Amino acid sequence: MNKRTIVIGASNNPDRYSFKAVSLLHQYGHEVFPLGIKKGTIGQIEILNDKVDLTDIDTVTMYINPTLQQEWYFYILNMQPKRIIFNPGTENSEFRKLAEAHGIQCEEACTLVLLNTNQY
Repeated sequence: MNKRTIVIGASNNPDRYSFKAVSLLHQYGHEVFPLGIKKGTIGQIEILNDKVDLTDIDTVTMYINPTLQQEWYFYILNMQPKRIIFNPGTENSEFRKLAEAHGIQCEEACTLVLLNTNQY
């Protein structure tokens, strides 16, 4: 099943986990929207540098540390995704509580592991 996914903290550096996540999500047939601060592409997918208006988002997967997440709270909560995945190093109890209060499921997990073990 295609899960429309936003990757926050996307990078065009192949060594970064966000790059690997975008590539693997695409490979698994998910519609993926990489959001990052630098222009570039991941394969054929353009990294978006603005908080674009997206709808029907299943998952937001975080690749930025908690101190940088605060500026994204309103944007993510407004989109009402079904879930947020906090990848290792992005765990944020404040944002988790806020998201759960808005009915958004939160997971502390690794997107790459979830994809590779058919748990995504």
